[in-house]
Formats: sequence, structure tokens, C-alpha cells
Amino acid sequence: MTHITFIGGGNMARSLIGGLLQTGMPATDIRVAEPQAEARQSLGRDFGVACFAENQLAATDAEVIVLAVKPQIMPAIQAELRDTLQRDRPLLISIAAGVRLDQLERWFGSLPIVRCMPNTPALIGAGATGLCANNRVSPAQRALAQHIMDTAGITRWIDDEVLMDTVTAISGSAPAYFFAMVEAMEDAAVAQGLPRETARALAAQTCLGAGRMLMEGGEDPALLRKRVTSPNGTTQAALESFSADGLPRMVARAVAAATDRGVTLAAELDAVS
Repeated sequence: MTHITFIGGGNMARSLIGGLLQTGMPATDIRVAEPQAEARQSLGRDFGVACFAENQLAATDAEVIVLAVKPQIMPAIQAELRDTLQRDRPLLISIAAGVRLDQLERWFGSLPIVRCMPNTPALIGAGATGLCANNRVSPAQRALAQHIMDTAGITRWIDDEVLMDTVTAISGSAPAYFFAMVEAMEDAAVAQGLPRETARALAAQTCLGAGRMLMEGGEDPALLRKRVTSPNGTTQAALESFSADGLPRMVARAVAAATDRGVTLAAELDAVS
């Protein structure tokens, strides 16, 4: 039996709590600290978990603490939790974007810590999460952290924490890239005469189907692309237009920009903490 406390009861915490309950974890083993009374009532009603207004009460005696709060809040909550965490020494799991392991250690002490970068499709169980751990995390704790995040989608361990900013760029931030692509496809189709609702449905379903082919077939995306591309056909015409407009360079620059911003966010936290 593992007692898990979530600090923060927002959408990501809700998705993980729901996933854990579906795996058979009793609601009595889960606690949530959430400052908003309405959110606490909703969590208790929807999941049957114990909810607290104060972080320290929720965290006492927990074996796992999941920090499901915004990065900017981390320095503030450490004052409430540091003594409790140093006494109980739980596994600390952070899902805050851009917050490094060394920052978490400075704020909360020399604990076993796992840093995670999930993305918003985790809210429907289709997330993609990168994880990295400090050297205090045991194999059993690694497995436990992975089990928790697996309830919201797929997980991959990252050996070099520096690469977590790239993980943020290609999974944490990337759903927005695809939403932007669908927006553009939708607008282009409407300009050609399709009703907006039809254009959106076709574009969204096409993205879903293409994603499933990648995940379920396990084949190289370049091979799948070539199979769709008949010589001198419509697909080739579109891909040639993408190439002429520099799509690969655009994507590379976008990923680099998101990666660089992740580095900057961590530096900004250093400056204020």
C-alpha cells in the first residue's frame, strides 16, 4: 500500500488520480492539497479522495509527493513542506515544466526526486511523458514513478537531464503545434469551399489516424510518408510545397526556440529563489 499526495489539484493531477484509481489503487491511499474550496469539493465528489486546504496536512506521512503546481509556485511551497519532507523522506515527483532536479533539491532537500514532463493529452490518457531521476531514486521508486505516469499515456526515461528541455519541446509543448496545423488545414479547406465543421472533423480525424499508424505499426515515419506519396500525385504536390517553404527548417527552429525557452525559465526561477 502506497500513500500518494498531490500538491495541486488541477487538470493534470485529476488525470493521474483518475488513472491510478482505474489501476485499482484505493481512493483512501490518495490525498490532495488544493487551496481552492470549489476544486477540493469537486475532487472529493468525483474521486472520493481526501482533500486538504493546507499542503503540510496532506503531505504528512506520504510515501510519494507529486508536485502538480506551476513552476513559479515551487519556491513558495517549499517553506511549508521542507521540514515535513525531510522528516518523512518520500519520493518526490515534479511535473512542473522547466524545474531542474538541482533546483528541487535546493528547495526541498536531499530527497529521491523524479522530474517529469507530461503533456496535455494525458488528460484523456493519451499523454507522452519524459522522466529523469536523481541518484537517490531506487529501482523500486523508479518503477513506482513510471507506474504513476503510465496511467496517463506512454513514458520514456531520459538519462541526461539536459535533454528534458528537448522533451518539453517535442511533447510538452508539441500538442499546440498540431493544433496550429489543424487550424491552418481547416482554414485552407474553408477557403477552398468546404464547410468549417467538415474541414475540422476531417483534419482532426486524419491527425488521429496518422498518429495511430505511427504508434501501432511501429514503422518509420519516412516510410509511411513514402507509401502515401504517389509519383506526380496530389500528396507529392503538397509535400513539394512544404519543402519549398522550408518546413523541416521551420520545425527545427521551433523546437530549438522551445528548448531554449525551457532553459531560460529555469534560469528565471534561479533568479527569484
